[in-house]
Amino acid sequence: MIGFLVRRALTLLATLMVAAIIIFTVTEILPGDPAAVMLGMTATPETIAALRTDLGLDAPPMQRFFQWIFGFLTGDLGISYAYRVPVAGLIAERLPVTLPLALLAITMASLLGISLGAIAASRANGLVDAGIMAGAQVGLAVPNFWFGILLVLLFSITLGWFPAGGFPGWQAGFFIGLKALLLPALALALPQGAVLARITRTAVLEALGEDFVRTARAKGLTRWQTLRRHVMRNAMVPVFTMLAMQFSFLVAGTIVIENVFALPGLGRLMFQAIGGHDIITVKSLVMVFAGAVILINAIVDLTYGLIDPRLRLARGVSR
Repeated sequence: MIGFLVRRALTLLATLMVAAIIIFTVTEILPGDPAAVMLGMTATPETIAALRTDLGLDAPPMQRFFQWIFGFLTGDLGISYAYRVPVAGLIAERLPVTLPLALLAITMASLLGISLGAIAASRANGLVDAGIMAGAQVGLAVPNFWFGILLVLLFSITLGWFPAGGFPGWQAGFFIGLKALLLPALALALPQGAVLARITRTAVLEALGEDFVRTARAKGLTRWQTLRRHVMRNAMVPVFTMLAMQFSFLVAGTIVIENVFALPGLGRLMFQAIGGHDIITVKSLVMVFAGAVILINAIVDLTYGLIDPRLRLARGVSR
């Protein structure tokens, strides 16, 4: 077990390093000069050169890469070109919006997708199954920002139940802040829930054809008892894998949804940093997002054994 954990840790570090190299390289070859963008079209070459020196942009790329990596490891992400404040402070300020939004969205997607997929599988080839799969197809076809607009039209403008956008801050009250995040989280969750519903239906149907299901039914368990006690646990491995993969799509979706609902989170900060050519902020944000996705996938890989004991046995045999 210790050897497996060491290998996973080394793989995680190697993946993070490759991601850092790719992120740095891509941002370096982007057209435009951050100093020229900050000073405007009337700036003289001397002024631009002086600002580039002040920002450290005239240093060799390799030196700037290692300075960025070392700063990332120590919590010093540099100074934002646009805001002239530490990037770490900007991220810490916006994280209390994006993190609860992501957690709320993934919770909604899991509850909707797994429950509806299990119900569809238990009623396979019936009207309930057809209805759920038709709804899932709609969820796959419609972008999350369009869901966001529809939710605002219905629940904010027509019914007046939820705010149309903005975030009052957690200091205004937990439930007030949660209410402001419900519609954006639902807009993020609906497409991901549709994917989970389809994956869950397929996994449950495969598990229902196994011998242990017939054994459980022969012992007197009802269909729902068999589904709850035996089938769902065996069907969770592919569902859990897809759930981890969806985290990357969820991260990308926050950039759009936070702008639709005017939420002051990391996604909106990313959008503003790209528009202002704030390269250091863009690099740090992309690295934070990529690191979160890589870490989530590593955690999922480590927890597979908790879901399916057969995987623990397989690892024991391989050792």
